[in-house]
Amino acid sequence: MYRKGLALKHEVAGELAADYHSTLIDQIKATGYQRRTGWLRIHLAREFGFCYGVDRAVDYAYQTRRRFPDRSIYLTGEIIHNPRVNDRLRSAGVQFLSDANEDVAGLGADDVVILPAFGVTISMLAQLQSQGCTLVDTTCGSVLNVWKNVLQYARDGYTAVIHGKVRHEETQATASQVQKYPDGRSLVVLDRAEAEAVCDFIRHGGDGPAFSARFAGATSASFDPHRDLRRVGLANQTTMLMSESVTIGQLIRQAMLDRYGEANLDHHYRAFDTICSATQDRQDAVAMLLERQALDLMVVIGGYNSSNTRNLARLTGERLPTYHIADAACLVSGREIRHRPVDQGVPRPQGSPVSEVRTLDWLPRNDMVSLGLTAGASTPDSAVGQVIERLEAFTAPTA
Repeated sequence: MYRKGLALKHEVAGELAADYHSTLIDQIKATGYQRRTGWLRIHLAREFGFCYGVDRAVDYAYQTRRRFPDRSIYLTGEIIHNPRVNDRLRSAGVQFLSDANEDVAGLGADDVVILPAFGVTISMLAQLQSQGCTLVDTTCGSVLNVWKNVLQYARDGYTAVIHGKVRHEETQATASQVQKYPDGRSLVVLDRAEAEAVCDFIRHGGDGPAFSARFAGATSASFDPHRDLRRVGLANQTTMLMSESVTIGQLIRQAMLDRYGEANLDHHYRAFDTICSATQDRQDAVAMLLERQALDLMVVIGGYNSSNTRNLARLTGERLPTYHIADAACLVSGREIRHRPVDQGVPRPQGSPVSEVRTLDWLPRNDMVSLGLTAGASTPDSAVGQVIERLEAFTAPTA
């Protein structure tokens, strides 16, 4: 298994730069993360776009294609949640096992399989290994850190309560880690409402079958809330909002405190900080941008199925008009934009239909318009640069 690249980093560097680098973005960073064109002033968040884990995963995928030019190469699913990047890999001949016409059971020793930044479940990994596939592991280090803590919970007899989206690849991979121990247990909670239901059961007990029905698909096999909510450890999908993960941890901690008392708290509740630093940096940068600049609107760039991008849009959508766009093509004109509606309250579950909408008169025409701009951790600089070029085109007399 290849875990540290394929010794071809320098050979693919030029190709990566051509596909994802932006000279325009370099220029804007060098001039205080601001750019003014006519009546439009663009304010770029100080942290945005590709994080280290995403950059590494894409780099390894390019190295894999170069290392094995004559072999079939597969990805277990999207390498990251960005359609542009995934389409680029498809055009290079990488096949996706998540596609309807692909069958993992047919793979063998002649096939190369790339494991995405989100990681894969332990059952998927075991199957690929048993079939003799050559594996290239791009699992993000932040995800591996969460797995380490979840494994520790399972080893010590704690149920891993994971703040995340039950259909998200990362959360599925994380939850599967407890299966390495015979008595390992996991429970996925999406939001505060689900966490409060868990807390109520911790404090008062209740109808076990009803609890299991509510969390169907979100628990490990043979989960028994009467048994498995006595000792819990908190973890999270790395791309969730930190404020929500912290709140959920506080709620569960208080429920354990109420049920078992201060003296026994450590025996019943554990928590480790497993928030991805890159995710948090981007959330903090957006918060700082909102504090320091008087913005008229915000544009957030990234895949519509990107959790961290959707959370950035949620943060700004609470304060000012926000448009989550996939790429520059969504900027139809200075009058019309295609975008994903910002999640209200809590994000929709992973896999729910995305209904892109069209909005008219989205870009104000004043003496001076201040527009904030950021991008999710799976969005390359080139995509951000193209959005800025498109925005600036709207300030021309013919726009």
